[in-house]
Formats: sequence, structure tokens, C-alpha cells
Amino acid sequence: MEQKVKDLSPYLREEYPFNSHFFTQNYNEGSQCNQHYIDEGSGPAVVLLHGNPTWSFYYRNLIIHLRSLGFRCIVPDHMGCGLSDKPEDYPYVLKKRISDVERLIEHLGINDYSLVVHDWGGAIGMGLAGKNPEKVNRIAILNSAAFRSKRIPASIAFLRIPVLGKFLIRGLNIFAGMAINMAVKIPLSPVIREGLLFPYSSWADRVAVWNFVKDIPMKASHPSYDTLRAVEKNLSLLKDKPIGLFWGEHDFCFNKYFFKKWVQFFPNAQRSLYSNAGHYVLEDGKKEIIPDIGKFLFEQK
Repeated sequence: MEQKVKDLSPYLREEYPFNSHFFTQNYNEGSQCNQHYIDEGSGPAVVLLHGNPTWSFYYRNLIIHLRSLGFRCIVPDHMGCGLSDKPEDYPYVLKKRISDVERLIEHLGINDYSLVVHDWGGAIGMGLAGKNPEKVNRIAILNSAAFRSKRIPASIAFLRIPVLGKFLIRGLNIFAGMAINMAVKIPLSPVIREGLLFPYSSWADRVAVWNFVKDIPMKASHPSYDTLRAVEKNLSLLKDKPIGLFWGEHDFCFNKYFFKKWVQFFPNAQRSLYSNAGHYVLEDGKKEIIPDIGKFLFEQK
């Protein structure tokens, strides 16, 4: 199903000039919901996976660039995020998010693809790649993780407090509101701030933002711990793939510790550091990183 996004203001649509597509995801033995995704361009497929609390809007400039290079860009909004449905009873856990993307790719008939991952998209994308390594061509890893760690910023740990965190994130939009300031080194324009926050305007709209925070597996008893452990174990199946690390050096969350961990898993990875960029590296460092990712992916063609 395809339609033009009608709710975006004209100046947001100018930033995000894409046709919308929707795919039906199943959950909870009979329930269904619509997952929104972008499908732009033609040529070798690149699947771009966002994290929390962003959505496909985060990749808008990279989509336009990769499309111009002759790539087909598949960019889903994870369930509860962006323009996807936001059901209260959806299983917002890592295992389901991996299977959602896997089902979408199968539905589109894509047999091989490259990946671009950021933030939670790292665990989701590497989980997908580890299950299907034969389908993966190249992987561009932006500030993210796909392995267990005890490290978590104090601000995010505070927001995991069950009742208080839920109220602050869903009621006051603290997480997404905090991110548009803390995740960048260069202040965002009002239009881009509005675009990043657009899907998360109410308590109901923020269900996935809260559940992403809840789903960080910090100990073995966490419901997603075993899934993340399996994702980490399967990284070894990807060691011979061309992998590029594209990293904002001023990330309050995924700092240089996580960059070094990626290097331990993939010592032959191409490494690109952006000294004037924070967690939203595609915003701060877009003039450098977007051509760099394009060049990295173009080497497969």
C-alpha cells in the first residue's frame, strides 16, 4: 500500500519528500498493525534501521544521496515509531523487532542487501544479519551497539525507573525532548527539531519510546538479555563482511568505549571518526559522513 504522507506540514514534507508504504505485521496471535516504511530508488538494496527516539526522518538526507547513486533504500519505522501504528499491547522487545524487519524484507522479495544501522538499529540490524549472513553485502555501523554492556548514561538509567520513567517519557516527552539537545553538538534548526519530534506528540504516541528504554537488557534476568547475547554471538558470522564504522566522537551515550568494542569484533573494519559530531552523527556531520557512507556502499556495485 502506498500513499503520500498527508499530516506533515509543507516544510516538513520538503525535508522528507518520500512516498509512504505500509506492511501488515502480526502479533499476539491474531492482532495486526501497519508498519510504515520508505522504499526509494532502484538498484542494490540498502536497509537503513533507526533507533530510539528517531524514525526514518533521521535518514532523509542519506536516502536522497544513496538514491542518487543508484541504490534502493528500504527504511522502516519500527513499530510504535515514526508513522507506523502505535498499539499499546504490541510486544516491544528486541526479538520481535528483528523478526519485523526480516518479514518486511521477505515481503519485498529482497534476496541480498547492505545495512546501515544507528542506535537501537545496531542490535536490530546485526540480529537480522547474524540470522541471515549469506544475504548481507556490506554493513555501515553508526553510533550504536549490538553486544552486552554494563555501561549506560546516568540520565537514561534514571529514566528506566518503572513508574517515574514511564511518566517522564510518555507524559512529559523527556526522552525525545532531551535527545534533540543532548544528541547533537551543533544545535538543530527548528524544522529538524519538529521533524524528529513529529511522531511523538502524546502519551499514546510515545509507547515505543518508553518500551525501547525498558528493553535495554542490563542483566541476565531481563527478557531481551538472551536475544542480545545471541546477537553478540552471531557477530562472528559477519567478520568477513566489509564493515565500516562511522562514528560521532561526542556521543553522550555510545561513546568511544562502544567504538572500541566494535573494533574488537571487527578489527578489519573501515574506521571514520567525526570530531564535530554527537550521537545524531547524520545531523552534525552530514557534509562528511553522507558522502563517506555512499562511497563505502558504492564499492559493492
